[in-house]
Amino acid sequence: MPRATNSPASRARRKRTLLRAKGFRGFRSKLFRYAKDAVRKAMTYEYRDRKKRKGQFRRLWTQRINAACRNEDMTYSRFIEGLKAAGIEADRKILSDIAITDPAAFSAIVAQAKKALEAKAEKAKTA
Repeated sequence: MPRATNSPASRARRKRTLLRAKGFRGFRSKLFRYAKDAVRKAMTYEYRDRKKRKGQFRRLWTQRINAACRNEDMTYSRFIEGLKAAGIEADRKILSDIAITDPAAFSAIVAQAKKALEAKAEKAKTA
């Protein structure tokens, strides 16, 4: 009985892998043997870094908010505490955007946070 290799499917699989490896350097984009490892590793990094990107953006937003708060003579942690005390529910992405695009509005938010912190301190003294 003749040996069957399922050539069309094998060729298609190899072609698909080489298409994914397009743009890689050297053998990694030309030869299937090296391209399959490069593609597998690239997909692993891609999956991992999609998760990582979210944390990186959160850290960036935090830094931007912190810089804007320091201009208003307040630390980031006290600002977040003040927001919670004031009942302002805005995520860090929005706060960062406001701090960059509309400093006057951000100053108003900081003022509300300061006021809420003072009220919280007064409440703690009386209790």
